[in-house]
Amino acid sequence: MHLRLISWFFIILNFMEYIGSQNASRGRRQRRMHPNVSQGCQGGCATCSDYNGCLSCKPRLFFVLERIGMKQIGVCLSSCPSGYYGTRYPDINKCTKCKADCDTCFNKNFCTKCKSGFYLHLGKCLDNCPEGLEANNHTMECVSIVHCEASEWSPWSPCMKKGKTCGFKRGTETRVREITQHPSAKGNLCPPTSETRKCTVQRKKCQKGERGKKGRERKRKKLNKEENKDAIPDNKGLEPSRETPEQRENKQQQKKRKVQDKQKSVSISTVH
Repeated sequence: MHLRLISWFFIILNFMEYIGSQNASRGRRQRRMHPNVSQGCQGGCATCSDYNGCLSCKPRLFFVLERIGMKQIGVCLSSCPSGYYGTRYPDINKCTKCKADCDTCFNKNFCTKCKSGFYLHLGKCLDNCPEGLEANNHTMECVSIVHCEASEWSPWSPCMKKGKTCGFKRGTETRVREITQHPSAKGNLCPPTSETRKCTVQRKKCQKGERGKKGRERKRKKLNKEENKDAIPDNKGLEPSRETPEQRENKQQQKKRKVQDKQKSVSISTVH
């Protein structure tokens, strides 16, 4: 009985030593693989280091290296920051930096927005736009050149002269059109939007309500003249206005000349 118990004791002791040795070897392997690895990481990290930050990320998160001075820190984000594009792999999701002339991109070969001084065309950032395209400085893209477009001409207007359609034989008629598409910077300029040509009609008298500009002007002057005539005051029965000495002297001289002229005419008649 005692021998059986002793044998069982040694069996259990050997088994415990075997389990302890296995755990110790597993810990040594983990330390060799990830020195200073912590399992209690923050910010979406699956594994991390006190010095390097995140070493791996939780599922669906992107791993990206951020530079802080001379040091790079691993960070786990739900989406890649501006200037990076994301790629998913079976073991890790990574954020990779876009090309130097690209501000944002879809992948390494397709840019969606260029940096200042470059124009976007078919996913590429160019110094100058290709032939047949022009640079849009607002969107910083290469766009098609837009030429001016105009509508069809309207019908010719009635033959007119000085704003009326009667009282003349030769006048002018006009037609117009509208601009339907304004041109871009390199597009063709817009054509004239109105045309005028000479026309001839059979002369007809203007009705009373169809007087032209000159007829209306004569009527207005006539009315003004009548109004001014009515506004002149009647001076009969009013005291004469005071005359200056010069005016009185001139009147006296005129009277003297009249008297002298009468005397000359009388003397001439008596001699005959």
